[in-house]
Amino acid sequence: MTGTISQFLRDYSRESGFHAIEVDAAGKARGGIRAAKAGDEWRAALFREAIRWGEACVMTDDRGLAGWGIPLMINSIVTGGIIVENVALEDGDPAEISRRIQSAAEHLLAKMESYNLTNSEFLKARREDSRRQREKAEAIHALKDRLYDGIRDLYLREEAGLLAAIKRGERPAAREIINRVLVGIYHTARSRPELLKSLALELVVVMSRAAVEAGADPAGVLGCNFESATALAGLSDEEEVSRWLSGMLERVMDAIRDNRQFPNAVLLGRAVAYMEEHLAEPLDRDSVARAAGLSGSHFSRLIKEKTGRTLDCGFEDQSYFSRVFKRYSGVTPRAYRETAP
Repeated sequence: MTGTISQFLRDYSRESGFHAIEVDAAGKARGGIRAAKAGDEWRAALFREAIRWGEACVMTDDRGLAGWGIPLMINSIVTGGIIVENVALEDGDPAEISRRIQSAAEHLLAKMESYNLTNSEFLKARREDSRRQREKAEAIHALKDRLYDGIRDLYLREEAGLLAAIKRGERPAAREIINRVLVGIYHTARSRPELLKSLALELVVVMSRAAVEAGADPAGVLGCNFESATALAGLSDEEEVSRWLSGMLERVMDAIRDNRQFPNAVLLGRAVAYMEEHLAEPLDRDSVARAAGLSGSHFSRLIKEKTGRTLDCGFEDQSYFSRVFKRYSGVTPRAYRETAP
């Protein structure tokens, strides 16, 4: 391990231009390096922040010098860290310095993961937790000025958008809606854990139905729901239920993504539903194809096979409609209306 870390430190310093050192779990430098004025505790804080957030975090000490670090880990045990310290911020363009430092911090994390010096799965899980907390906070802020009469009103407002996002495979949009719904659920079911779990389970049923309509394997979705409902019964607070519901959304979206052998009828059904929802808007082949999860050319072939016609139909303006109408009927639309019984 010592030889591996020595090689890593040389490689990182050469690639990033920043000198990195190894410290133990208390922040004490290994190899006889004297502590900087900021001290061992500040050194340890560099990689502890990375553990907290799951990513490299740049910090400044009381001298105004920057540093960052990543934990050294064996499985889930933190044995120390690799840190960079004493980086001056004054010289040069502040924006460029900030960009370079952040890039070097992210490079440290990526390189340690590639050397298997840290637990990448653990840090990934921490990043996911941080993301959920951040999105939940953003949802709370967004809802400060929005009033809902109750959870049923919330469902009526948000369910259609959630179903559409799930069917189109749009994870970010679905996550945003779930966070808004969670805020409403918390407000309604505060201090009533059984009601909270009941509302969360109801929402999963809605999501699962949308997944099946989008082409996910029904057996897989139902099996996933059965296992997760059992886990839900053992949860006791709102944070656990929040993580459970967010995890269920990801599993539902994965079920749609993983079932790559969608029946053509399902794919075309998704396309038709999208066109019906956006009938009053300009529609083009590629946007409809994306809604069905297909490439534009593949979508065109399916439409031709099923209907015998191409997607290129409709009238973008009145004059074009009038010309086509007269070509087939022999009169203009106005003359036809005047002579019609």
